[in-house]
Amino acid sequence: MSQFFKNLTTRKVEINSLLCIGLDPDPTKLPQILANDPDPVFSFNREIIDATHHLAACYKPQIAYYSASGREDTLLATIEYAKSKQVPVLLDAKRGDIGSTAEMYAEELFTRFGADAVTLNPYMGLDAMQPFLDYKEKGIYILCRTSNPGGSDLQNLVLDNGDTVYQHVAKLAVSEWNNNRNVGLVVGATRPEEIKDIRQIAGVMDFLLPGVGAQGADVEALMANGVGGGMTINSSRAIIYASSESDFAAAANQVAENTRAEINRHQPSF
Repeated sequence: MSQFFKNLTTRKVEINSLLCIGLDPDPTKLPQILANDPDPVFSFNREIIDATHHLAACYKPQIAYYSASGREDTLLATIEYAKSKQVPVLLDAKRGDIGSTAEMYAEELFTRFGADAVTLNPYMGLDAMQPFLDYKEKGIYILCRTSNPGGSDLQNLVLDNGDTVYQHVAKLAVSEWNNNRNVGLVVGATRPEEIKDIRQIAGVMDFLLPGVGAQGADVEALMANGVGGGMTINSSRAIIYASSESDFAAAANQVAENTRAEINRHQPSF
């Protein structure tokens, strides 16, 4: 098991939380109180982290919310600040390209930004993921069954052997793609019946489960179907945009606390 997954497992137990908090700050949705701040996005993230780090098993910034407006320095500062609170950082980038380009992407995410884990798109196969997988102590979450409506366009196609594409991805992820034991799977929390299906294939492998909160996933159903292995349950917008007023950090803390409590109601033990 990679150092990332060891640290993540330890942290989940220490703070009694499976909650991952997404840091996806849209500059157009920031509280007015930050309007004159020299770096409103970082100040927003810092306040959210200060208010929620005792509840967060990890943080998950989505790189597009930073790079789209040239805020890579803010992303780096956010990652460093989260890690200063002893919280692992999973950088959501969904990279996937040919090997030589993938090497540069891996260096960008792991070396430049210092991410502890990343998300990857497996569409181009093993050689496109290998540069990331070679970072043996990092975490690699491979897209398996996503929560977006269009995910079924490809992921539910049936192969000649009777498996769906997402089942095939899960089988590869648990076997030949996981030689360094640093792989997890992204499985949409809005699809509990498919969570169960993938769990039967992937065993104890950790699942990153986006879709709680704004996307309306049923926490009880996802917990029941994900049982038997690791679960890292992400909520982003419902937490960070809990209020647009000066109390935004306190509101984020309250929603994060409520989300963790809801998860834990359906989690007998770690």
